[in-house]
Amino acid sequence: MKSISRAIFPAAALIAAALTAGCAKPNPEALATGEVHDPHEARNRTVHAFNRGVDRYAFRPASQGYVTIVPPDMVNSFSNFAVNLSMPGQAVNSLLQGDVKQAGVALSRFAINTVLGIGGLGDPATDFNVPQVDTDFGETLHVWGVGEGSYVELPFFGPSNARDATGLVVDFFTNPLGYGSNPAENLDAYAEVVRRLGDRGTYSDTIDSILYDSADSYAQARLIYLQNRRFELGQTSETSEIDPFELDTEGF
Repeated sequence: MKSISRAIFPAAALIAAALTAGCAKPNPEALATGEVHDPHEARNRTVHAFNRGVDRYAFRPASQGYVTIVPPDMVNSFSNFAVNLSMPGQAVNSLLQGDVKQAGVALSRFAINTVLGIGGLGDPATDFNVPQVDTDFGETLHVWGVGEGSYVELPFFGPSNARDATGLVVDFFTNPLGYGSNPAENLDAYAEVVRRLGDRGTYSDTIDSILYDSADSYAQARLIYLQNRRFELGQTSETSEIDPFELDTEGF
């Protein structure tokens, strides 16, 4: 039953992605000028308000406590652990994208860091000049020609689009280490939460400036997400990547 559900769910999600994202694919000119396709803005703003509340009263204080109590080297180690657990899933996505070399690199990083990096807490693969790998099923759908679709803000996860939201779900099932019949087996999900806690605590001032100091935090977060994601996928050459950790939000 487990194997059947693992096979059916991604297929169903892929169909959903094709139907939802493909019907609203911005053309290259629109992408180059940074056009935003947000037909559900009212609903997205409601979700954004919810996410800000969760951040203000739960995630932000928890992350600040985490980086205060846990030494920086350990925060980095836990982040490395989460990234290492994602490597098998990234290898799967690389294969689905037709990039056999990148799949091999992902598996190499996983093997090296698991064996020599004490289960992935360290990153000796980088010391050995093994390239970084950072891909997902959202990018796989992009390679297959699926458009980004409408902008969407997801509860707890934040900014996304129709294609990447589908990819987020499918990634959970395509990672061989990410799906167990027992919740206690879903180690990579818990590791990802810890990683996000570390990032939220480490970059607290910058994230606070986006969420709480800008005149319109929803529009600011949307802009950062869309431009960075399009830049990552090579969809625009006219707009450079925005580094949210160097962004001046005063007066936005």
